[in-house]
Amino acid sequence: MDALLAEAGGDALVVVDQKNNIGSLVVRRCREAGVDVGYMTGLTMKKARDMWPGTAKTDRIDAEVIARTAMGMRQVVLPIAETDDLGASLSLMSPQLEYATRCATQARNRLHAVLLESDPAFEAAVDLSCAWQLAVLARLGGASGISGAGRRSYSATCANAGAKASSRDALWEAAESSARDGFHPAAEDALVRGLASQIGSLDAQRRELEASIARELAGDETYACLLTVPGIGPKTATTLATMVDVSLFAGDDRLASYCGLAPADRQSGTSISSTSASRSGNKTLKNLLIFSCNSLVGTRNRFGRYYDECRARGMAHNKALKAVARKRLGVIFAIMRDKVPYVEPGDECSKPDT
Repeated sequence: MDALLAEAGGDALVVVDQKNNIGSLVVRRCREAGVDVGYMTGLTMKKARDMWPGTAKTDRIDAEVIARTAMGMRQVVLPIAETDDLGASLSLMSPQLEYATRCATQARNRLHAVLLESDPAFEAAVDLSCAWQLAVLARLGGASGISGAGRRSYSATCANAGAKASSRDALWEAAESSARDGFHPAAEDALVRGLASQIGSLDAQRRELEASIARELAGDETYACLLTVPGIGPKTATTLATMVDVSLFAGDDRLASYCGLAPADRQSGTSISSTSASRSGNKTLKNLLIFSCNSLVGTRNRFGRYYDECRARGMAHNKALKAVARKRLGVIFAIMRDKVPYVEPGDECSKPDT
């Protein structure tokens, strides 16, 4: 790789379609050699490859598609910002948090399916978001395992898991009823114990990662400024600080497009133009930015008033939330770019307008 960079010379542009994991080595060697390096999103590369003749997909073809697209459409090549120690740490922990969350969701869905196949009534009585119930399932298994362990063992397990005495009876009664009247395959208890243990372990890992990220961001100026924006809590601020590098966007319009909050215009020839919601963009950021606006409904700040205006114009609730999210994103972009706290219009004196 170093020999190839030396042959290309310092005026070359290297373009990668993965700037993390396998692509990080290329980025680091380009930095060391003083060669400019850019990033082309995987979606952009895929669309360009769809226009390539033939159906074969090889590394050689992908490399040629990236190179020719970058030469002909330089605007699709995004810059790769320099990362400090904080950025490097967050780039490792954030994907791991997403992975743990995804695995925990999959395990919960699978456990729901196992319990539902055994006995729907017992499945309805179990709350898989409750830590002490997960601990009971991990220790004793499903309904037959809980009933077979006896009331004394069940109560001791609940006490060790921190369950209040008043909340234990409902689960015990559901397990007793299910064990008495339902059919329970021999594999049920083993599957329930394994899946519940897996969920507990993943939840613990998620909490540890969230705490680590919070500690890393405790002194970060951008994170602190984001917390001043109405409707932005620690979770949303953490996601924005770790997933968005504002230096890569020329303005909030580009950031809105990246987040999937920019409306899509549709026009062909003399047909009537129309504007519809975009279905592209970063789904994680899009959902987080929209749903966090629920807390703004009914407030009297600029975003709460804007929601009321949208509703008065006939917008449905969800469409009005998207409009508020787009308006607030302009403020978020300015705050992340300038590293200044949010100021409600009318409250500022000589402070910069965000």
